[in-house]
Amino acid sequence: MNPWNSEDVLRHPTALIHPDAVLAPNVRVGAYSLIGPGVTVGAGTVIHDHVRIAGRTTIGQRNRIYSFCSLGGEPQDKKYRGEESALEIGDDNTIREFCTFNLGTEEDVGVTRLGNHNWIMAYVHLAHDCQVGHHTTFANHATLAGHVHVGDWVTLGGFVGVHQFVRIGAHSFIGISAVITQDVPPYLLVAGIPAAPHGINAEGLKRRGFTTEELSVLKQAYRKLYRSGLSLEQAQQELTLLAQNAPCVLPLREFLDQSARGILR
Repeated sequence: MNPWNSEDVLRHPTALIHPDAVLAPNVRVGAYSLIGPGVTVGAGTVIHDHVRIAGRTTIGQRNRIYSFCSLGGEPQDKKYRGEESALEIGDDNTIREFCTFNLGTEEDVGVTRLGNHNWIMAYVHLAHDCQVGHHTTFANHATLAGHVHVGDWVTLGGFVGVHQFVRIGAHSFIGISAVITQDVPPYLLVAGIPAAPHGINAEGLKRRGFTTEELSVLKQAYRKLYRSGLSLEQAQQELTLLAQNAPCVLPLREFLDQSARGILR
């Protein structure tokens, strides 16, 4: 009888867990996994076999971390000099095989973050100082360069690449193999090579409870921004007027004010 098949066995005998790591009592750790000093793991999390977790990494509750992931490794940044930095992962995330999440750097906030209820498929890379929100879906091989911000409910298709310092607004959908080099405003559907906007993410918004009226006004906002021939400044003024009676437009309007790289056009 293999004792690892028993629900009473939480830690495989081949797992190496540093005595300074802090794991909740019911955290499960699979064969040949390595958990280093400074790591904290919350209740109900399952760490499958052959996982490496290092650095000052904090992992919340009820996460599922699959084989061959490397979490909390040093940033792939030539400016990194070993300064203290961190990785923070929230609750209820699924992180599939071969994902790599790096620590932050002193060039930014010093912390790489993944929020709650995210579905992260195989081979996804989160580089240093990325800030990812809640309820996102990253398909296989989606890759974020350093300092990228991703809002809630964003979907990245397979093989999507995101340039450093880019911001992706909430509820947007990025199609397979797109390369994103400028900011993507909230609600957008983006696809193609080169990547271009193709309207709003209407299907995703419907699934999240946006009303017919809200979808209609968001389509108006999109047309003013991308199809009216208005300058960006003029479009911002029009969106300000729309937002007065349609609060759903406000995140889009505020995103434009905060964009540093310029929006995808």
